[in-house]
Amino acid sequence: MARATVIGSGPNGLSAAVALARAGYAVEVLEGADTIGGGVRTEPATLPGFTWDVCSAVHPAAIASPFFRAFGSDRIDWITPDISYAHPLDDGRAAIAWHDLDRTADALGPDGPAWRALLRPLVRRIEGVVDFTGGALLRLPQDPIAAARFGFRMLEQGTPFARATLRTEVGAALLSGALAHANVPLPSLSGAAAGLLLAAHGHARGWAYPRGGAQRIADALVSDMEAHGGRVRSGEHVHDLAALDWGDPARGDLLVLNSSPRLALTHPEIPAGYAKALRAYRYGPAAAKVDFALDGPVPWTNELVAQAPTVHLGGTRDEVWASENAVARGTVSDRPYVLAVQPSVLDDTRAPAGKAVLWAYIHVPAGSDLDATELITRQVERFAPDFRERILASRAVPASAREMLNASEIGGDVFGGAFTIRQAFRRPVLSPTPWRTPMPGVYLASASTPPGPGVNGMSGWHAARTALRDARTPATLEELFT
Repeated sequence: MARATVIGSGPNGLSAAVALARAGYAVEVLEGADTIGGGVRTEPATLPGFTWDVCSAVHPAAIASPFFRAFGSDRIDWITPDISYAHPLDDGRAAIAWHDLDRTADALGPDGPAWRALLRPLVRRIEGVVDFTGGALLRLPQDPIAAARFGFRMLEQGTPFARATLRTEVGAALLSGALAHANVPLPSLSGAAAGLLLAAHGHARGWAYPRGGAQRIADALVSDMEAHGGRVRSGEHVHDLAALDWGDPARGDLLVLNSSPRLALTHPEIPAGYAKALRAYRYGPAAAKVDFALDGPVPWTNELVAQAPTVHLGGTRDEVWASENAVARGTVSDRPYVLAVQPSVLDDTRAPAGKAVLWAYIHVPAGSDLDATELITRQVERFAPDFRERILASRAVPASAREMLNASEIGGDVFGGAFTIRQAFRRPVLSPTPWRTPMPGVYLASASTPPGPGVNGMSGWHAARTALRDARTPATLEELFT
C-alpha cells in the first residue's frame, strides 16, 4: 500500500488526509503542536469553563465548500445565526446583515435597492461564485455568468467608485466591515473580492460556526481519516524535509505540506527556479488577538448587535478604510477595525451559565509585539458602555506570538500570504496546478495555495486530487464520499 505523509493537521491538511485515506493510501499526519487542528483548534484559557478558538471562529466558507458538503455537514453541529454579522455605529445605530437578504435591504432604507442589486445576483449563483473563487484562476469557470458578475462588482467595489454604490452611512459601513476582513488597503480589488464573497455567503448559507468550537471540525475530519486507517502524531515538529523519512516517490508514496511553502525550500532536490519563486512569495500584515472571559454578555447599546455572533467594530466606512490603510503603512489606528466574535450568544457550551466569551482581533503590521487589549477594549466600549466592568480575565496574543501557535502564520499573517491580486494568481507560483511541486510526490496544501484563506478544506482537496490524477487514480468528491 502506498503511503501518504501529511505535514500539519489544519483543515487543509486533514481534508487531504481524508481524501487520500479514502482513496486507499496509508495516511499519517504529523502535527507540530501538542493538539490537532491547526487553524481550527479550541482550547480553555484564562478561567475554568471558558473556551476560545485559537485561530478562526466563524466559518462561512466551510458550509459552502464543495469538500465539506461532500464530507457531510451533518457530522458537525453547525449554528447558523439569523444575523450573519452586525456593524454598530455611534448613537446606538447599527447596520445588520441578516441571513435574509430582503430583510437586510429593507432595513437599509435608501441603500436597500443598491444592496439587492449588488448581492442578489451573487447569492442566486453562489455555486458558480464559489467555483470561480475556489481554485486556481488560470482555468475556465464552470459558470461564466457568475464569474463575470463577480468580477464586475469586484472592479466596482475595489476602486473609489465604491462610494457611488452605497451612499448612506449605515449601508456603506455594513459592506466596509466585510471588505476589511482581507487585511489589505481599502479600497482595493483583493479587499473587494474577499468582502463580496463573504457578504454573499452571509445571505446564501450564512455565517455558521460549530457548536462547541472550531475544534469540532478537526475532530470530525480526524475521525473519518482514522476510520479509513489513517493516524495522527502530534508533537512532531518537521523543520527539514531532508531529515524526514516520508517514503519513496517511485513507489507512489506522497508528501503533502499543509504548511508555509518555506518548508518546501528544505527539500534536497528542489529546483533553483522553483526555490526562487517560493522565496519571492510575500506574507502580509498580521493579527493581534485578545480573548475575553466576561461576567455576562457584552452590554451593546443596540439590542440587535447583542444577537449577532459576529460583530465588526470600526465606525463609518471612512474610519474602517483609514484603519486598514494605516496598517498598510506600518502603523495602527487609535480607533482600529475590530473583528469580534461572541460565540456564547448562541452556544451555551463556551462559558459557564450567565457568563460569556469574546474573541477579537485587530490588524497590525507583521511581527508586531503590540498587546491589543486596551485598543480593543476602548473600541468595544464605544458601542457597549461598561464593557470593561464585565471583564473577568483576558489573554492577549500579539502577532509576534502567533507563529508559535500555528507555524504557518509567518509574522502573524493568518492568511498564509499577503492577499493581493498578484498573489491570487501566483499562490505561491503561477501555475494551473499550483498544488503540485516539481519534486516527485510532493504537494502543497495550505492556504498559501488556491483558494487561499478560509476554512473550506479546498486547498487540501485540490492537492489530494492533483496527487491522485498524477498517480493515474483520479477520483471525484462524489466517488470518495459515496
